[in-house]
Amino acid sequence: MGFSLLDYLVLALYLVGITIFGAMFRRSHRTVRDYFVGAKNTPWIVISLSIVATETSTLTLIGVPAIAYAKGGNLTYLQVVAGYVVARVLISFVLIPAYFQGDLLTAYTLLERRFGPGARRAAASLFLVMRPLADGVRIFATSLVVSAVLATSLPDLPHLWLWSILCVGVLTLIYTFEGGIAAVVWTDLIQLVIYVAGSVLAAWNLFGLIPGGWPTIVSHASAAGKFQLLSFSFDPKETFTFWSGLIGGTFLTMASHGTDQLLVQRLFTCRNMRDSQKALIASGVLVFAQFVLFLGVGIMLYVHYQFTPAPPVTTTDGIFPAFIVRSLPHGVAGLVIAAILSAAMSTLSGALNSLSSTTIIDFYKPLFGGQVSDAALLRLSRWCTVAWGVVLIGIAIVAKDWGSVFTVGLTIASLVYGPMLGAFLLGVLTTRTNQTGVIAGMVVSLAVMLLVKIRTPLAWTWYVVTGTVVCMAVGYAVSLIATAGETQRRA
Repeated sequence: MGFSLLDYLVLALYLVGITIFGAMFRRSHRTVRDYFVGAKNTPWIVISLSIVATETSTLTLIGVPAIAYAKGGNLTYLQVVAGYVVARVLISFVLIPAYFQGDLLTAYTLLERRFGPGARRAAASLFLVMRPLADGVRIFATSLVVSAVLATSLPDLPHLWLWSILCVGVLTLIYTFEGGIAAVVWTDLIQLVIYVAGSVLAAWNLFGLIPGGWPTIVSHASAAGKFQLLSFSFDPKETFTFWSGLIGGTFLTMASHGTDQLLVQRLFTCRNMRDSQKALIASGVLVFAQFVLFLGVGIMLYVHYQFTPAPPVTTTDGIFPAFIVRSLPHGVAGLVIAAILSAAMSTLSGALNSLSSTTIIDFYKPLFGGQVSDAALLRLSRWCTVAWGVVLIGIAIVAKDWGSVFTVGLTIASLVYGPMLGAFLLGVLTTRTNQTGVIAGMVVSLAVMLLVKIRTPLAWTWYVVTGTVVCMAVGYAVSLIATAGETQRRA
């Protein structure tokens, strides 16, 4: 059908409206604390929805349907999502109580309180490297969608993907710069409603295009093995198995939701520990439902294109955007593209605010904060947000040739999450680990994970597990050795 004027109007209304709405929160903060954690009066259900919106990026909306659609694709990714739910329960009772024992603004302050400033800076440094790389890929993923849209009416415009990156990046930067964490959380809520509604509309229209409806879907999907849910293979090279899914998904989410400032920052905005636990656990139920929806869209796309010629796409990541532009009714297509952009912008806004908070709170303030007024620190925080926005846009531009956006994004994060999670678990589960040990554990774990990525075929779902075990083993052993050496010197 193509993208019509009505679709462009719907898309423009969303982009302009969400930018203005987010910028309105500028008046809600006068201090750095307001800018990064807000007034701590937001209802826990809103925080829960913000968590879901933040972790649901464009990688999810276009990458997950592509997994189910691809040759050999099925529902086995839900094994990983089951780990996501288990992890939220563990975080609620292992890490969240530690976070609420003090007045923290970033996750890495916990490591300083337990080990010292060196451990805090080491973990914060890993975050400042990993998060821009992972979210740069997410911004590029968004450009795939916008490019597919613009190409239908502006086929001769060069570098569509580049203009797409700049559009999404700049608009998100405007309201994040102005509104801080309050804008991030409340725009997340609106964006979640939009992308869930858009995805459901897309699924409903797709269902209506399949001859014979549900019986046809069941028949063709079953024949292709699309409904396979469990795989008990012990092959460490296989990505989605029961073991790598449940164990790997649990460790991955313990790291992403328990140590990554992007999502831990949401927990800090809750009124108290109890609200934080409720927000996190409830988000797991919503996320599981989302993945069922997105994988279902992928299966229906597969069946749909058994009866209709598939659009020419360079990778399976482009199949859902192509369907939206070519097959959805006018107006609905614009809403679904707005839904995909909303997921991208919610993740990006959270990344910008969390990167700025870590830079200012974990690095700048300990060195120079005592010499700078709070008003000046707030201005610096805003401009730090701008600087990180430029960095993320730059990374998105160079991420064009990195491969499948969904796999690349998760792989980048998984390489770093193991050392980070290992450090936090050493902090809350052990008493004999010291700063020398935990830093050594993080360094060795990161080196090992880079070698694993380069030299082995190990599935990325095992990366966080491996990195965590290495970090904890090395960190604990080095701590004991260092303590014994210190005791001998004193003797």
